[in-house]
Amino acid sequence: MGENVRGHRVGEVLAERAAAGSVPGKRDDGFRVALAIEGGGMRGTVSAGMALAVRDLGLLPLFDAVYGSSAGAISGAWLLSSGPDGLRGWTDPAFARALIRRRNLLRARPIVDVERLVEVVYLREFPLDFASVLANPVEFHPLATDVVTGRSVDLRPTLTCAADLRLALRASAALPVLAGRPVPIGAGHYYDAGVAESIPFRQALRDGATHILVLRSRRPQDTAPERGTPSLGTRVVAGVGLRRHSTALRTAFLARTAELAAADVLLARHDTTTPPDGPAIMSIRPAPDSPRVGRLESHAPVLQAAFTAGYTAITTHLTPALPSPP
Repeated sequence: MGENVRGHRVGEVLAERAAAGSVPGKRDDGFRVALAIEGGGMRGTVSAGMALAVRDLGLLPLFDAVYGSSAGAISGAWLLSSGPDGLRGWTDPAFARALIRRRNLLRARPIVDVERLVEVVYLREFPLDFASVLANPVEFHPLATDVVTGRSVDLRPTLTCAADLRLALRASAALPVLAGRPVPIGAGHYYDAGVAESIPFRQALRDGATHILVLRSRRPQDTAPERGTPSLGTRVVAGVGLRRHSTALRTAFLARTAELAAADVLLARHDTTTPPDGPAIMSIRPAPDSPRVGRLESHAPVLQAAFTAGYTAITTHLTPALPSPP
């Protein structure tokens, strides 16, 4: 979307809050405004660029909560941290090499090594200030999929310390088969949020959000077909890789294409129609001519172009909706 940003209720409330200098904890407009960040493996580079643009435009304090799914949860943590410029790490080939370890296939280990990324890289090599995420007045809601119920779960109630936050990020991005075993948190075990909720706006609605800005990592032409038929690869993973898990999880995994298709239809409707009452949702996607980014993309030029495409999408669509500086 773009042309109708000024007339969209999400754009309007952001503009009103910006003009009023609104900050978390000191609002009286009665709204709950959420930012939802889509992931998708290295495709999350696109929404990471969007997230940094949100910060650079001074919009972050206008939100009450940030919701993240998979790679979008990792970007949400960086955005809310004391060092949001770390979002640029998505464009660094070293980041991709730390996360995607194809040689692990020969060692019967996860190809997508989320544990190493979060517990080693983000602690020692490219530090993420986890404590500052928890201290941010803007709420952080990383999502994951419960392996027993197959349903999306908000892990915010588990976040009591930095170690809990690291577990939540690992759980949100723990891809079935590609990233190994589910992550244990408390009495539960969790997989990638994308199994149950690829685009994390529904949880924001369940939490009472009145306005939601959704940062999409998929281009417009990458919209899932409305039939939502699972691919052969998806059926193989569900039948072989998840055979030891619950029927509910396998069902959710098989239905994720249909879930994404339904979400695409709903978001498209909200982008073009502003309901007079009820929640308002506005989604922003990279331009159609932006590069296609695969889940396991690792080439620096592609990642940099994807990040730039995301950043440009936000500045192009949202800058006109904001009040001019005095």
